[in-house]
Amino acid sequence: MTIVDEFLARVTGLVADEPARPGDRQGVAGILRRLCSAAERALSASGAGVSVLAGGGMRGVAAVSEPAYELLEELQFSLGEGPCLDAFAGRQPVLVPDLSDGAMVRWPGYAPALHGRGVRAVFAFPLQIGSARLGALDVFRARTGSLTDDEFREALTFADIAVTTLLDGQARAAPGAAADGLDDEVVGQRAELFQAQGMVAVQLGISLVDALARLRAYAYAEDRALGDVARDVVARRVAFDSGQS
Repeated sequence: MTIVDEFLARVTGLVADEPARPGDRQGVAGILRRLCSAAERALSASGAGVSVLAGGGMRGVAAVSEPAYELLEELQFSLGEGPCLDAFAGRQPVLVPDLSDGAMVRWPGYAPALHGRGVRAVFAFPLQIGSARLGALDVFRARTGSLTDDEFREALTFADIAVTTLLDGQARAAPGAAADGLDDEVVGQRAELFQAQGMVAVQLGISLVDALARLRAYAYAEDRALGDVARDVVARRVAFDSGQS
């Protein structure tokens, strides 16, 4: 057995042994939640999350190890910056062992928000196979320091398992649908965001691009997930007018 096989066997076993929790969803989403929890423990992390990004602008948080990290994942989409987006765009891991060393300039909105919530290091791994990109795995730590060589290899293996899980779920899904358990969290949120963009654009008489910027700014100022704000706009619980900054 090669060292790659050993890591694959070990990480697969960690995910399989991770117990389900009350409220866990079925299918792909449930497996990814257990994967995030296993990654948190194996990599000495304070939290982990998987976000899905795909063609047509579809993006959303698929799973997190702990509820508190859902906002940290979603905040990247609200601000349009962060390790998840960089790993996805650059097709390579983003390793930041100390947030105070350059990250504040690299992500001027996201890095201070992470630091304010006790995160001191973050590592992101793209979920990809060949030319296909599916999203990213984020690993958060409450202390500074690099991943060891073994931890880095294990993180890559967790990412590979996440890719396999997403592809298997997509293969079983109906044509045109998202992988089992992800439709509400990803496709539904994105549809609401598109609808909210259109509503804000009409309310303010601005472009769709500017409307998205307004939504992101509001979500950041209110410390809320972008998807939640979009849902409130669509439900007319939040409205924008020309008097707003």
